[in-house]
Parts: sequence; structure tokens; C-alpha cells
Amino acid sequence: MVYDWDDKPELNITPLVDVMLVLLAILMVIAPNIIYEENIKLPQGSTTQQLSKIPPVHISIDKEKNIKINKDTYLLNAFMDNFVLYASKLNKKATVLISADESLDYGLVMSILAAVKQAGFSEVSLATNG
Repeated sequence: MVYDWDDKPELNITPLVDVMLVLLAILMVIAPNIIYEENIKLPQGSTTQQLSKIPPVHISIDKEKNIKINKDTYLLNAFMDNFVLYASKLNKKATVLISADESLDYGLVMSILAAVKQAGFSEVSLATNG
């Protein structure tokens, strides 16, 4: 047998690529189903201190510019003074939710918002549909 020293051996990597693609496909199918759980010991909370939920204050303004705070109704002209008196018996950390009719003037809603801020409430939001 005569060996030709000028021939260069070629590597056939096609079977290697086929095997690697099959392994990659298997890994891609199985990977989302792997769930890793670790047991964590959480510290016990204090049973003596209870969180109190502060009820929110709802302010609604209708088309006729009547203002309703929770269940009490006020006129627009007297709202500023009445709200300061009404807010004195409320928690200042309560959330105030203002909802107004869409036909009302933007400045009117902003004046109500300013009165709420002036009364000392910090969490004030405007309600929308959607």
C-alpha cells in the first residue's frame, strides 16, 4: 500500500453540528419548564403592631358644580372654608381622590386640588375612566 503524502485529511464536522443542534433544540424545549425552588426562612413579624388602613377621602364634582365629599354636599362658593374645617377631623395621610365631570373647567378642578393641598393632604389623585 502506497501512501500519498500530498493528500491532506479533511475533518467532517457535519455529524458534530447535527448532534449539537439536536442538543440545543432539546435544551430550548426543556429550559422553560425547569423550576428552581429554594426554601427560605422568613422572619416572624410583630403581632403587637397592626397596620391600620386609612379610609380614602372621595371628592366628586358634578355638572352643576356641587361638590360632594364622601357623603356631605357643599356648594362651590363655600368649599374652600368648609373643606379646611372638614379636613381638621381627618387623617392627613389619607389618600384624596378627586373625580369631576368632564364638562367642567380645568381651572375649577385645579382650584379644588389647590384647596386639598392647602388643607395639608399630600396624596391627592385625579380619577379617570379607563
